[in-house]
Amino acid sequence: MAQLPLSEQDMLVDRGAGFITRAEELAYELKVEQVMTRDVKTVTPRTLIIDVLNLFREARISGAPVVDQDRLVGVISIEDLIRALRDSGRSELRASVSDYMTTRLVTVNVYDSIIEALKLFAKTKLGRLLVVDRAGRLAGIITKGDITRGLLNALQRDIETEELKRYRASHLFEDIISDRTSLILRYHIAPRDFINGGAASSNIKRALLRLGANPQLARRCGVAVYEAEMNLIIHATNGGDIEVEIEPHQIVIHVTDDGPGIEDIEQAMQPGFSTAPPEIRELGFGAGMGLQNIKRSVDELNIESTPARPRLIMKPKRGREEWELSREPAPGQGTRLTMKFFLQADQSLERHSSTGRESAE
Repeated sequence: MAQLPLSEQDMLVDRGAGFITRAEELAYELKVEQVMTRDVKTVTPRTLIIDVLNLFREARISGAPVVDQDRLVGVISIEDLIRALRDSGRSELRASVSDYMTTRLVTVNVYDSIIEALKLFAKTKLGRLLVVDRAGRLAGIITKGDITRGLLNALQRDIETEELKRYRASHLFEDIISDRTSLILRYHIAPRDFINGGAASSNIKRALLRLGANPQLARRCGVAVYEAEMNLIIHATNGGDIEVEIEPHQIVIHVTDDGPGIEDIEQAMQPGFSTAPPEIRELGFGAGMGLQNIKRSVDELNIESTPARPRLIMKPKRGREEWELSREPAPGQGTRLTMKFFLQADQSLERHSSTGRESAE
């Protein structure tokens, strides 16, 4: 077991410098398909450069996907047009798009959270990303402006609906009398299920808010669970399980899997370290910051992991007169993360539910 107590500098607390805003929280919840632009102007590899130039001017755009028989084959941008003019002047306007388009594409999936699109924007410095559907076909395009508008619309929508649901649920700990009251939420996470990635963390965060949790605390929990959830999707052989135990004064989250285990926990905690395979990295995941984001969000983090280890096997020979010693591989026994969040007296769920009742009455 690796015990990782966190200093106040590591902890993401309300009085600290770094707040998780509602907009940042929504970046983990909203999917690309909810904010992307669907009406996309496209060209074909046979379109002439002069026609692309006219399209850009009339539509007031600076780039367009290149599609050939419903198959995304490239992208052409204003920079490519400038390169064409620089090469041969106005005579190059009669050239085809295929001569100057970019074929090394950077794409996001419709089911990705917009946080993944933001990571790609930061990594590639691109102004737009192509969005593909589950079959790899062009579904739309997303820009930073699309993300900003989507976040603003989502912020406007969720205020009124959350208030009523929060009032109904926030009385739970006050109305039930027992020596120790707790609420347990359980979720199973399927392996490589990127379509539903982030659903559990979003549901947990929403449940905490409706129980009267401090919004900043709920957001910290949401970020930590999201990163753990994506780790299960990416690395765990058979997925895994998330169990959340909510009490008035603390929240304990267990994340378990039966995967190959973590070979070196200290190395895994280093920023940028990742064992994600190339195909996962191509999808925009596996940047090696998951455990770091968890560490910054929780008050206490425990990691237990049993990686694969060789085991010694002794077999009898010649009627037990001799014994043969051999080594056989033993599979890993999985990993268990325990994340704890401690609620101060003024953050207690009992106190918040009581306050909610008084204000409502």
